[in-house]
Amino acid sequence: MLVIPAIDLKDGSCVRLLQGRKEDVTKYSEDPVETARRWVREGAELIHIVDLDGAFTGQQKNLESIKNIRTAVDVQLEVGGGIRDLKRIELLDSIGIDKIILGTIAIKDPALLREACLKYPNKIVVGIDAKKGRVAIRGWEEVTETTAATLAKEVENSGASGIIYTDIAKDGMLMGPNVEATAEIANLVNIPVTASGGVASLKDIAHLMTITGLYGIITGKAVYSGAIALAEAIALVRRW
Repeated sequence: MLVIPAIDLKDGSCVRLLQGRKEDVTKYSEDPVETARRWVREGAELIHIVDLDGAFTGQQKNLESIKNIRTAVDVQLEVGGGIRDLKRIELLDSIGIDKIILGTIAIKDPALLREACLKYPNKIVVGIDAKKGRVAIRGWEEVTETTAATLAKEVENSGASGIIYTDIAKDGMLMGPNVEATAEIANLVNIPVTASGGVASLKDIAHLMTITGLYGIITGKAVYSGAIALAEAIALVRRW
């Protein structure tokens, strides 16, 4: 199991949002490259990067920062936010991004998702962001009628190599993860599932570690605020 630090990019800076609300933003660093290097120094094997401007607009705005991070660190990178066509997927693949996270198009264009999974095997991950069990898209501004469980099975059948499950109500709140909902998704599919949202302590990580087959745990605000020391969290899961 991996502990995966997050770098959320907005206007070129590392930020965190509360429950995905773009007006509730806290800036933590104006140097994403140094932030990535810090996470690598503390033991990260994979870094989760989200282009928040892309998520809200459908057009990635932080590509230069992503390229600079790719050049600066020698660990796996997964990137999401505003990736809604094959041309953008091809571009991210060409600059060495290891995993490409699709969200909105998994709902809006399942045929494109299937095509991407065929063209880029073992590279396409789907972000399932849920609000009261329903999938939210377009930077979490639109809540659909599709349940997280239904979408999880659909994307598995489409060939996705993994799922990142986020409970929006927990994200950025440091109130603990939704272990029950995450376990439901992990038990439903046979592809790797990563938990995201709400992790506030090593105890929270220990709770998530009880989910059979969970691939990873993303942490953002907790490591930026100092609530969790990334190196300690990584050591905890390595001892498991």
